Amino acid sequence: MQFPLKLALACAGLGLALLAGHAGAGEFVDVLDLPSQPTALAMSSPLAAIARADKRLVVVGQRGHILYSDNDGKDWRQAEVPVSSDLTAVRFPTPREGWAVGHDGVVLHSADGGEHWTRQLDGRAIGQLMIDYYTAHPQADNETLLEQSRRMKEEGADKPFLDLWFRNAQEGFVIGAFNLILHTSDGGRNWEPWNHRIDNPQALHLTALSAVGDELFIVGEQGLLLKLDPQGQRFVALDSPYKGTFFGVLGRPGLLFAYGLRGNAVRSVDGGVNWSEVATGLPVSLTAAGQGADGSLYLFSQAGQGLVSRDDGVTFKPLTLAQRTPVSGALISGDSLLLVGNRGLQRSALPLTQ
Repeated sequence: MQFPLKLALACAGLGLALLAGHAGAGEFVDVLDLPSQPTALAMSSPLAAIARADKRLVVVGQRGHILYSDNDGKDWRQAEVPVSSDLTAVRFPTPREGWAVGHDGVVLHSADGGEHWTRQLDGRAIGQLMIDYYTAHPQADNETLLEQSRRMKEEGADKPFLDLWFRNAQEGFVIGAFNLILHTSDGGRNWEPWNHRIDNPQALHLTALSAVGDELFIVGEQGLLLKLDPQGQRFVALDSPYKGTFFGVLGRPGLLFAYGLRGNAVRSVDGGVNWSEVATGLPVSLTAAGQGADGSLYLFSQAGQGLVSRDDGVTFKPLTLAQRTPVSGALISGDSLLLVGNRGLQRSALPLTQ
């Protein structure tokens, strides 16, 4: 089974790092206590995600690397990051306020467009946070929730966050492995577990979430498709035509698209009530996607292939890409295509279909 870079980074994290000069020979330093190190190789090391902060581009990846560019990806500077955990996702709901998440339950915040980052949360605190919440706010299945919370605390900082989404600079969600889901309404100063507000009794991994119009969706393992019910404040399960893992979800009003393992993709034009399978022609995992200004839908694979659809995801055609490298994140910026993956960043003009 193949997994995208952000999931592979998260599942492979060791939680400890050896750094000469910061520890004696043979001594290990927890990556949560080790700031990300400046290196000229950061842009060519594994990167997991890319986002736009107004006119600025920000990428995140392995060893806590975060870089930003103010000239559409031509030149990059490395940000100051307080941890060396592998990072998996980044979002900026405003030009200045942004968040990044990753392995070891890390949640990072930037208030200056990605130049400097502070830690808001990590896995060493999540278990106790959950225990405190469910002790103070008992639920119908509270004993199960408390048992999960105690296990989270006992196991320590080994649960990765895989994605995040913020409505604005105050309200947002972070999601990850084993049904890990937290909500904030004050910009990350406080976090509330939502394990009691999600239809995921098997505690499947939550791999991605995205807003499509005014609706918010989560995808995950075993065909998991979830939609936020704003009245009930709960993520409710949707019927899924595919039972393998989804790695991403995106769309626009009137079109919802999810993609995942072995080239599988599905689309819905009624908000997730009904789904149809899409023939992509690829046998490998689809690990990144993007939308062009003209409405074109782009898909990219773990093997470095690209596809484009100009009919709302009904059909796809192959793209001619300059390089064939695994892709974990994509961004369409004007007439430029920016892809990140395990060989760093690839920037090119938007390619043509074959």
